[in-house]
Amino acid sequence: MKEKRSKTKLLWYMVALGVIVLFLLMLLSSVLGVGERLRNINKYVEYAFYGLTVILVYILILRPVHIILFSPSFSIETTLDKDSRKNRRVYRKVADRLLEQDILTEELKQELKEAKKDDEELKLVLNKVFNKQLKKELNKTIRRNAKTVMISTAISQNGRLDLYTVVVVNLKMIKELVVMCGFRPNMKNLSKLTINVFSTALIAEGLENMDLNDILPTSTMNVLGEIPLIKPLISSVLQGISNALLTLRIGIVTRKYLFSDAKEITKEEIRRGALLEAAGMLPSVVGDGLMMFPRKVFSMFKRKKKDTDEE
Repeated sequence: MKEKRSKTKLLWYMVALGVIVLFLLMLLSSVLGVGERLRNINKYVEYAFYGLTVILVYILILRPVHIILFSPSFSIETTLDKDSRKNRRVYRKVADRLLEQDILTEELKQELKEAKKDDEELKLVLNKVFNKQLKKELNKTIRRNAKTVMISTAISQNGRLDLYTVVVVNLKMIKELVVMCGFRPNMKNLSKLTINVFSTALIAEGLENMDLNDILPTSTMNVLGEIPLIKPLISSVLQGISNALLTLRIGIVTRKYLFSDAKEITKEEIRRGALLEAAGMLPSVVGDGLMMFPRKVFSMFKRKKKDTDEE
């Protein structure tokens, strides 16, 4: 049994590593392609672009990954496990990180400070903090990042750019969840998250070629066809909503990995529960996103309409 588990873990690690290498190759290809075009303008412009790219890759990708990997591995189920010296160190480290955050009430902070004197009491207070306050704050972070993905991919009309946007925002979201909690999922679950993020990014890239005729009824398409430039707008919004749903799912799966308990021990239950919860969060994300949808997008379509009328 142990040998089988080890092989399964190794498989997840290898697949995740392959996904990372594939993403880096795609990124390198895109960067070199843009750099080659900039070379026609000036070689120093090309060099400046490469320098800017290195800085952005460090800030948006490498730095979040570093923060995630070097956070302690921990989950709420650990506080129910048999006590050990290693666990006690982790409890205190997590408690210190939580106290540094501005997300807990003063009452919970005070309880956490007092509980640090007793390891058994600290375990109980950590459970209380996680379930009473922290999950709400994590959900707010998940919804905020999903809204960012929705707006960004709805405005963007480039599939490859959508791919990079989804990867960057999802990495940022996972990093924020890890920083808020003070710990990360174990390496096996991190490998699964890596694959999830990349799969979602590939879906985001593929949605650029989405055909409304395959989604909406013919009668609806006929009505929409009479309204100038409404189809591109609806298509963009639907792309954004789809990507927001996938981002919500990744955020909820991350939270469930961090807060695993006896009720959700199988991956099937985690997946099903995450999708249902993501669907429940989606309406509020879409509502907020549409309210924030830049007026420039609508004015852009209006300008196109005027140009068409003039012709």
